Order: sequence, then structure tokens, then C-alpha cells
Amino acid sequence: MKKLTRKFRKSQQDELSLPTRDDPSLNLSRPIDSQEQEELVRSFERSQAQQSRFWRILFASLLFCFAAFLLYSIFQQVSSPWELRYHAYFMEEVHSWMIISADWVAVVACSLAIIGLLHDSKHHRRWIWYSFLTGIILAVFWLYYMMRLPKFRWDIIWLPFGPISGAGLCLYVDHLLIESSEEIRKLRGYMHAYKAS
Repeated sequence: MKKLTRKFRKSQQDELSLPTRDDPSLNLSRPIDSQEQEELVRSFERSQAQQSRFWRILFASLLFCFAAFLLYSIFQQVSSPWELRYHAYFMEEVHSWMIISADWVAVVACSLAIIGLLHDSKHHRRWIWYSFLTGIILAVFWLYYMMRLPKFRWDIIWLPFGPISGAGLCLYVDHLLIESSEEIRKLRGYMHAYKAS
């Protein structure tokens, strides 16, 4: 048992020890030069830009699909009022034009979030915040009328929380992408500071 413990400790020490010049398993005979550092940072920047573009387009597409569904709902409410079940719940409580207006506000909220995700400027996050605030107003509207229903309908919980959740998710994705971009910028800054010293 003691022999096994010694072997285990020795293997842990080997894993945790720093590599030496004579270590054949690692090719760390020299530090990477400034040109190699530059190439490495550029590859990180390219990869981050591709990832950022992919995730922004993905979430913008999801929001676009939700906005298209809301446009379909508006069309249905205009052409044959109260035919859709999730609108029919409010037949006794709300006028048809209010339902249509609320759906238009939801489309606007989704559009603002899409613009915020895809707009390449310093102030792009403002658009997502406008979407989030619009979503709050919409959530208050729908929740007020949902509470007035004889029975609370959980199957339409997406009406108040759909747009606000979309905007919140966009804010989170944008935050993560900006954070990773900042890390790469810091890495570039460290590289330049090392060159200067």
C-alpha cells in the first residue's frame, strides 16, 4: 500500500512540476518570439471574430423567427379576430386593436434586439436595452390582463415573457462576446508591454 501511495505521489509531482529543457515530451526549448506571438494573437482575434459573428447571427435569427410568428399572429387577428386560442382567452377582457398593438410592440422589441446584436457600433448595446425596456412594458400589459382571466393560463406565459426573455438573452450573449474580446485585447496589450520592456 505504501509503495502504491509513493507511486501515486511521484506521478502527481511529475504532472505538477515545471518542464525543464531536457524534457523530451515538450518542445519548449525556447520562448516564442514576437512574430510568433503576433501570429498567435491574430489567430485568437480571427477565431473570436468568427465566433462572435456566428452567435450574433444565430440569436438574431431566433428573434427574427419569433417576430415573424408575431406578424402571423397580427395577420390572423386582423383577418379573423379571436381565431387563435392564445388571443381568444382575452376576448372578454381586451379589444382586438389592443391585442394587435401589443403584438406590434413585441415585433418592435424583437427588432430592436436584432439591431443591437447585428449593429457594429460602440453603442449597439443601447438597442438591446431599449428592447428590454419595451419588453418590460409589454410584460406588465399582458400580466395585468392574464391576472384578470377567470383562470391563469400557463400555456400563454410566453406572451409576457417572450420579448423580454429574448432581449435578456441577447444582453447575456453580447456581454459574453464582449468579455472574450476584452480578454484578447488584454493579451495583445501584455504582448506590447513585454516588447517595450
